[in-house]
Amino acid sequence: MTLDEFFRIGTTVTLGSHTFEPEAIKAFARKYDPQIFHIDEEAARKSVLGGLCASGWHTAATWMKLNLEASMDAEGASWNGPGPVPEFGPSPGFKNLKWLKPVHAGETVTFSRTALSHRAIASRPGWRMLSLRAEAFDSTGDKVLEFESAVLVKAE
Repeated sequence: MTLDEFFRIGTTVTLGSHTFEPEAIKAFARKYDPQIFHIDEEAARKSVLGGLCASGWHTAATWMKLNLEASMDAEGASWNGPGPVPEFGPSPGFKNLKWLKPVHAGETVTFSRTALSHRAIASRPGWRMLSLRAEAFDSTGDKVLEFESAVLVKAE
């Protein structure tokens, strides 16, 4: 098995779905993003967003949670490449974050990731940088979130 096969380069993987319930939206927003359209249903109805909606950070955090829960390997296939099984490390961050459409209370969103590429890191022998595309879609198929992410992988 090659690293491309292990990382599933070019393959979109569905991470799962999540329904954004009103009380969870408000609880998250009270802690992390206390905007009126995230915490007050009546005020949210009168806002430009037209109703209670999840913070974009709540949507992104849900992608992160589901991504961590999902296995990065080739659907449980045993590693049979050279050297030890690749070991996932920290993420150096993300870029090009876009919240494309509000996620309203009661909406179910499906999250996915696509591994795009990997490259050796010259300053860290034995480590690679795996680049990912993160996406989320509402029940009508509209994209509500996208960003580019990366993760360090020890793959000697």
